[in-house]
Amino acid sequence: MKNLADLYKGQTAVDGKLFSVWDHVQEEKNPFKAHLDVGLIRTTTGNRVFGAMKGASDGGLHIPHNEKRFPGFHVIKAEVVTNKRGKKVEEADSGKKTEYKPEEHKQHILGAHVQTYYNLLQKGDAAKFTRQFKNWTACLAATKSKTMQDLWTKTHAAIRAKPEKQKAAEKKPVRVVVQKAPTLIQKDSKGRQWLRAKKTSSSAKKQRIAAIIAKVKASFK
Repeated sequence: MKNLADLYKGQTAVDGKLFSVWDHVQEEKNPFKAHLDVGLIRTTTGNRVFGAMKGASDGGLHIPHNEKRFPGFHVIKAEVVTNKRGKKVEEADSGKKTEYKPEEHKQHILGAHVQTYYNLLQKGDAAKFTRQFKNWTACLAATKSKTMQDLWTKTHAAIRAKPEKQKAAEKKPVRVVVQKAPTLIQKDSKGRQWLRAKKTSSSAKKQRIAAIIAKVKASFK
């Protein structure tokens, strides 16, 4: 709609690193800018809402953010130096140190943590595994993928190749007429019936009334 897809390809390599399309501004047009609205969702580190934001940002949208809520971002606690008795010898640095590991974030993007739980449940509880991962197993088999990482890599490539949303084939409801109008009764493929009362014309009403009157008169003869 904005004709920006060719100008801003986004992040083509899934590496988990912080990416901003604003660093690749073109002279023709600025990138489409959006802001993340989390609503009532708790903004904890690693929350899926930030995964959705990362996907949109890597796709080419300009969403102002940093890496503080991504998986792989850690706050490093300063070590306190103590003697043999456990008494402080040296005060810890009051300033917080942080680090961001893009590789850890990449593993989350490709579903490595899901794969770990998938393998664990597959070996432990077969009933629970079937209940939770039945559709996933079918999807892995259909795409000939061995792991979640393979599946998501193929998914990303397919989206890049054809990003347009595919319209689903329109399904026309199956309706069988059981009784014709004006007292229309229909039935669907599951055998459920319903009434669709139609408005009766004045001439039809007069004919029906005349027939009832004629029947009543005939009963008195």
